[in-house]
Amino acid sequence: MNKKLGLAVAGAVLALSSAAQAGITIPAGDWTLDIGGVVNAYYTSTRTSGDTDQTTLGLTNSTGRSNETNITTGLLPNYLSVSGKSRQNDLDIAFLISINPGASTENAGIQSAQQENRQAYLTLGDASWGSVKLGKDLGVFASDAILNDMTLLGVGSAAGALAGNTTTLGRIGNGFIYADWKSQVAYTSPNWNGFQFTAAVTQAWNAVNHAGQHASTAVSTERGGNSPAFEAKASYSWTGDVAGKVWVSAISQKVRGLTNARAYSVSSTGSVTTYQANSITDTDDRATAYDIGTHLDIGNAGLTAYYYRGDGIGQTVQLSGGFDSTGKSRDSNGYYIQGTYVIPTGTKLGASYGRSRLDSNGAADRANEMEDRMWTLGAYHPITKSVNLVAEYSDQKHETNYGSAKQEGKAKTVSLGAILFF
Repeated sequence: MNKKLGLAVAGAVLALSSAAQAGITIPAGDWTLDIGGVVNAYYTSTRTSGDTDQTTLGLTNSTGRSNETNITTGLLPNYLSVSGKSRQNDLDIAFLISINPGASTENAGIQSAQQENRQAYLTLGDASWGSVKLGKDLGVFASDAILNDMTLLGVGSAAGALAGNTTTLGRIGNGFIYADWKSQVAYTSPNWNGFQFTAAVTQAWNAVNHAGQHASTAVSTERGGNSPAFEAKASYSWTGDVAGKVWVSAISQKVRGLTNARAYSVSSTGSVTTYQANSITDTDDRATAYDIGTHLDIGNAGLTAYYYRGDGIGQTVQLSGGFDSTGKSRDSNGYYIQGTYVIPTGTKLGASYGRSRLDSNGAADRANEMEDRMWTLGAYHPITKSVNLVAEYSDQKHETNYGSAKQEGKAKTVSLGAILFF
């Protein structure tokens, strides 16, 4: 993958107004409009084995061996955006609205009813003092982790579950936590000789179950009360023979109304049965996380290294499985390393390895001690300036402790396809 293509795809993910993209540009009075997007589809084959719950690997079966083949969207959704920018009253103003249709169907005569709208925001700013963003866009914490993941152009993990508009996970949950798409008010500073920072207030979320681990997970009935989430990032970029970027980011959110996820059972007739008493007394806590990462470009070679640590934040999706059945927060951490090299044909070859871990809080919480590891090999070949052919192989292992017994599941995925951006 050449550098321009990589920047264009990263721009499509972040959608930093029309300035980040080079789609179909339309002058319209005081405005310059831009229509851009991404289209991708992959043939995937996933083989699983093991004795743990395979749904945590993005598969449809519960345990044992399975072979799943699908034609589906990769880590990036299909994407169509309309953006615009204008200079008015000494302000740079811009907007972006996107729609994200899926590329998968699984039932005869029935098309997916799901439709995502990941971005809808406006920005106000000036080069002298920075810019303010209001609306829905990629979160701040862990955003650079996903933007530097080479499987952004491909599939990675969780290709076995075909669910309408759902994308695969790439390396999410196997080295970093998903930044996700969040309602936010964010300030970004000017670029001071390579240094820049962003501070954001984002919509608070509920703590939720972790898939397959409901019985020992706490959920919350409130999204932090009157308190939003707070996120921030600082980065420094440089050019030269050894070009690169280093960044740190963090998130903090109050969690209120913690209760046991399986305290009650509701029947089809609406009757409620209590089969596990809610023993949580301290119902309020705080979820926090921080990360640090770097990306270097040395000639045709690229190197990425990343690490995160959290408390109450979960492992794959933010605030999923972050608290045990007593309401106590769980620690989590993870990392990934990645190396790429562009050969003379223009093909980008890459290899990456990552691990994510969600710790338990002692013997009573052993069912939620989990670790996911994955290594990926990929080849990304630009046949035009807009189209990449993609081939990937990912080998993932998921381990969970149930009492004193450790259970393990494995998933090996081969994917072949193409991604187009405009």
